[in-house]
Amino acid sequence: QVQLVESGGGSVQTGGSLTLSCTASGNTDLRFYVGWFRQAPGKEREGLATIYRTGPGTFVAPSVEGRFTISQDNAKNTVYLQMNSLKPEDTAMYYCAAARSPRYYLAPSHYNTWGQGTQVTVSA
Repeated sequence: QVQLVESGGGSVQTGGSLTLSCTASGNTDLRFYVGWFRQAPGKEREGLATIYRTGPGTFVAPSVEGRFTISQDNAKNTVYLQMNSLKPEDTAMYYCAAARSPRYYLAPSHYNTWGQGTQVTVSA
């Protein structure tokens, strides 16, 4: 069983950048996907990006493509979400999650292991 811990959230102004980290521990045989998701108050959880730990494949949601980039450092068991040109509407709790073989890469219901989340607040 893998455990996930997010870090790197904080408060920034519009146009700023943040890099979130998701560090895995436990059973880290790397044969799983890690996705980044966010949930704003009163809204559904939204899939942002996903990466396969042992392959080059990544997928980024069209809504954030060009501003958000997912990457990983397998030596550190860490997946990153680089967020640029942040907007107030990016304000949310950000989560990472893991799944062996999600049928839909950005569907939260297809991921079964979640971190506790890290808050991102973007001010105007």
